[in-house]
Amino acid sequence: MKTIILCGGMGTRLREETEHRPKPLVEIGGKPILWHIMKIYAHYGFKDFALCLGYKGNLIKQYFLEYETMNRNFEIELGTNKIQFYGKHDEQDFHVSLIDTGLETMTGGRIKRMKPYITDDIFMVTYGDSVADIDITKLLQFHESHGCAATITVVKPTSRFGVLQIDEKNKVTKFDEKPTLEGSINAGFYVFNRKVFDYLSDDTCVLERTPLMNLAKDGELCAYHHPGTFNAMDTYRDYLELNNLWNSNKAKWKIW
Repeated sequence: MKTIILCGGMGTRLREETEHRPKPLVEIGGKPILWHIMKIYAHYGFKDFALCLGYKGNLIKQYFLEYETMNRNFEIELGTNKIQFYGKHDEQDFHVSLIDTGLETMTGGRIKRMKPYITDDIFMVTYGDSVADIDITKLLQFHESHGCAATITVVKPTSRFGVLQIDEKNKVTKFDEKPTLEGSINAGFYVFNRKVFDYLSDDTCVLERTPLMNLAKDGELCAYHHPGTFNAMDTYRDYLELNNLWNSNKAKWKIW
């Protein structure tokens, strides 16, 4: 089963890091966040990836072209360029397709462009800037048991700020530091049937708008409630927080 990873956005809200590289290559603990995402799926046995490239996609191609030499010891014969590698790395059996889906293409359009590369009826999709301690096997089982064309993973949002309860005398009666808020938010980690392609139009199609709205309207969208942690790297603040979690051994998405 193939996992599509959306890697084409410009990451404008993280311009401090994305000025010279695409967001999926921004590092957490010395490894691109894209690597972390792939390791989550691989932990559950899903190692066939298709990357939707766009902004600075050539750098993502270069990363994988150089992966063996940068992650293994080797001996090279100058002049002939013959290389003898020593040892192995843990990503030995990953299969990665790198597909240019356009610079300006929106999320739905990028997935639409991947249709020729999807041979199974069920495939998975996620963003190239988010991590979670999600059980991919349970997510897939949920999708298969509910019969929807699309499953979206949702989580409870957490406030970025402390919330106070104040009485009529202006005394604080309760203070919650970053409490869990009402409702649910989209965490990505989708599972789709090929039927979803019928809801996608052209390069201007934004997955999170008309397609998901129409899928919900048609009763074809199910929500998988992820009870664990979820972290999106939208801003420089998020980037610093993710690295702090990794460096302090509190990265709960590290399930491998």
